[in-house]
Amino acid sequence: MNQETLPGASNALTFGIISIVTSIFCCGPFGAIFSIIGLSNAKKAEKLHEENPGVYTGVDNAKTGKTLSYIGLAIAAIMLILGIIYFGVIIALITSGQLD
Repeated sequence: MNQETLPGASNALTFGIISIVTSIFCCGPFGAIFSIIGLSNAKKAEKLHEENPGVYTGVDNAKTGKTLSYIGLAIAAIMLILGIIYFGVIIALITSGQLD
């Protein structure tokens, strides 16, 4: 019996990797967007695998993509928090008169 590759599993893996890279090197919101897309693709792929477990291969790619998407989402959240703190400190220094 020939097994087919799981649709959406490689997409989930790709979007998980892209989410981490964009969260670290570009900006957090783009990483969060790619994380959400990766999680959606991984969920669809895992659901399809659960419905027909013997038909598809590549569920490991979906699980890895899901994990990478969660990591990318966490990095994006951390970058967002650091950005808020950074600009908050700058605004506080400007309004207090210590930064002229």
